[in-house]
Amino acid sequence: MSAEGRTGLLVTGGAGFIGSEIVRRAVAGGYAVRVLDSFRPDVHGDPTIAVEALDALGVEVVRADVRDGDALDGALRGIDVVCHQAAKVGLGVDFQDAPDYVSSNDLGTATVLAAMDRAGVDRFVVASSMVVYGEGAYRTSSDDPTRPPARRREDLEAGRFDPIGPDGEPLRPELIDEAFALDPRNVYAQTKAAQEHLASSWARATGGRAIALRYHNVYGPGMPANTPYAGVASLFRSAIARGESPRVFEDGGQRRDFVHVADVADANLAAVEATGRVDPDSFAAYNVGSGAVHTIGEMAAAIAGPDGPQPVVTGEFRLGDVRHVTASSARIADALGWRAAVGFQDGMREFRDAPLRAAVVER
Repeated sequence: MSAEGRTGLLVTGGAGFIGSEIVRRAVAGGYAVRVLDSFRPDVHGDPTIAVEALDALGVEVVRADVRDGDALDGALRGIDVVCHQAAKVGLGVDFQDAPDYVSSNDLGTATVLAAMDRAGVDRFVVASSMVVYGEGAYRTSSDDPTRPPARRREDLEAGRFDPIGPDGEPLRPELIDEAFALDPRNVYAQTKAAQEHLASSWARATGGRAIALRYHNVYGPGMPANTPYAGVASLFRSAIARGESPRVFEDGGQRRDFVHVADVADANLAAVEATGRVDPDSFAAYNVGSGAVHTIGEMAAAIAGPDGPQPVVTGEFRLGDVRHVTASSARIADALGWRAAVGFQDGMREFRDAPLRAAVVER
């Protein structure tokens, strides 16, 4: 508990896109908030604006990497709960990114959890992702449940983008829930699954309370611009800002759930509160989505609007991408009382004109 008697909340990555929205809402909700952020140039570019925004909120900022155990020991003083947003995100440029993903995400999470153990902080919320499910859930043409293997390069090159069932017919995608086995299919996804396993192991070993939130495609004001690590919504929005047409990979029919950053921040605060109520030695994972399924092509068209540069479907593909993954968010609604409040059309209309973060340093 902080000196003022308020709940002490440490937000790692609290200067980032999602983290900064969590910080704003936590301050408004009466938390004593501290931020630990490394202000990496491939995420923030010039960090001046982010630092000034945190200063204006009266938030203490610790400029350090989550892999710095000594910095964490200081940052955890007076803290009751950690909301761990710091991570390297996105699919990456190529496999040369793999060591940085594993170090930033998995070593970083392990270092945070070890520091929490030393400090006696027993409440933890971690940002996970729907990518841990891989291709998601499907049914065959005869209505049997199935999880397809990774798509083959030769099929993608031929424009056959939908997973095919054993009878040669396209599979029918459906919502996936938290009971399904994890099936991560790229380096980023592997690190997110590992973060969950680390959180679960920490809770079991220390009597801690941990919640992982599996975000769907997050969008909203303040997304980073012009970086290969940003989400697809940011890439489309950046193209439109340059007067260019968004380039939509495959045929644009990839199914996703686009959830507004304000809703994601509220889900984090609901999880933070929940860690104060659950039994020790507990871990739970929840999907965090809007509850509405849309395609990548629909999202690009919604951002462009009727007057913007219209999307171009290119047929290009990335082997690490999955075709369809959308999940049910019923569990978090039942357990934590959280439901998304921002609808797709309203959110995209706002995002169309919303400012992005300044372009970051490119590799």
